[in-house]
Amino acid sequence: MAEPTVKEVHVAVAVIIRNGRVLIARRPDHVHQGGLLEFPGGKVEPEETVQQALVREIAEETGLRVPPESLWPVIGIRHDYGDKRVFLDVWETDRAEGEPEGREGQPIEWRSPSELSDRDFPAANRPVIRALRLPHRLALTGPVMDAESGLSELKAALARRSPELMILRAPDLDAEAYLGFAHQAMTVCGGKATDLLLHGAPELLRSIPGARGVHLPWREAERLSERPVPADAWLGVSCHNAEQLRHAERLGADYVLLGAVQPTESHPGRPALGWQAFAELVTQATVPVYGLGGLGLEDEEKARSLGAQGIAGIGFWWR
Repeated sequence: MAEPTVKEVHVAVAVIIRNGRVLIARRPDHVHQGGLLEFPGGKVEPEETVQQALVREIAEETGLRVPPESLWPVIGIRHDYGDKRVFLDVWETDRAEGEPEGREGQPIEWRSPSELSDRDFPAANRPVIRALRLPHRLALTGPVMDAESGLSELKAALARRSPELMILRAPDLDAEAYLGFAHQAMTVCGGKATDLLLHGAPELLRSIPGARGVHLPWREAERLSERPVPADAWLGVSCHNAEQLRHAERLGADYVLLGAVQPTESHPGRPALGWQAFAELVTQATVPVYGLGGLGLEDEEKARSLGAQGIAGIGFWWR
C-alpha cells in the first residue's frame, strides 16, 4: 500500500527589525515544536499572497501594523520534519508601526541577531538566523601578487570602505606566503572592525587564530562529505549550478556565492547565468545566497528582491 503524501504547508515568516533587534516569540507548549522560539507568522491561506498573510498574521499575533510595500524577501526554506513538511517564506520589514504585544498569550521580546541560537529554534530556522547575521555585501580582495603589495592594497581599500565581512582571496600566493599575508591582514582588519574569512582549505583555520571562518572554492568543497569547521565559524562555498548548491547544503554551509551572474572582465568569454537563472537557483537554495560576478552596488537591491542575501565581489570596494 502506498504511503500517504505529506502535504507541504506554506508558512509566511516575518523578520521584524527595530533598532537593530528582531522580534521573537515563544511557541506554546502544546503545538508542534512547542516551547521553542519562533519568528511571527503563520499559514498562508488560499487565495492570499504571502504579503497579505504577513500583514494579517503580524496584526493578529502582535498588534503591529506593517505596510505591505515595506516587506522584502529574505529566504525561502523547504524542510521535512518527518511528520510535517513546510515551506518557510521569510520576509523582513523595519517599518512595523506600534508597540508589540503577545495577543495569543505568547511571550515576545526583542533580541539582537547575535543572541539567536540554533538550539532555541525549530531546525528549519537555522538559515534564517544565518541570514540575519550576515551582511548584504560580502567583500573579496582583488589580485594579490605578493604579500607586501597585497597588504598595502588592503590598507588602502579598508581606508575607503570597511566592509563587515571580507574573504581574503589570494590564489597567486603559495601556501606559506598566504599564511604570512593572512596573519598581517588579521591585524589590519581588526583595527577596522572587519571580520576576515580565509580562502582555501578548511585546515587554514587552525593556523590563523581570530579568523571568523573559511570560504571554500569549489575544488575544495567537492572533495568533502561533511562540515569541516566548527559550528561557531562561518563556512562559505563557491557554487555555479544547482548540483553544487545541493552539495554545499549537505556540507552545512552557512552561505554560498553563486555566479557569475553577469559577464566579468576577469573571465572574458565565460558564460554568465543571467538574472533569470540566478533567481531560479536562489528559489531552490536553503542557505543564504550572494550573487557574484559583474555586479556593483547598484545591483544589490535587485539581488535582494529576488530573495538573495545580497552581492559579493571585488569592484565595489577594491581599487
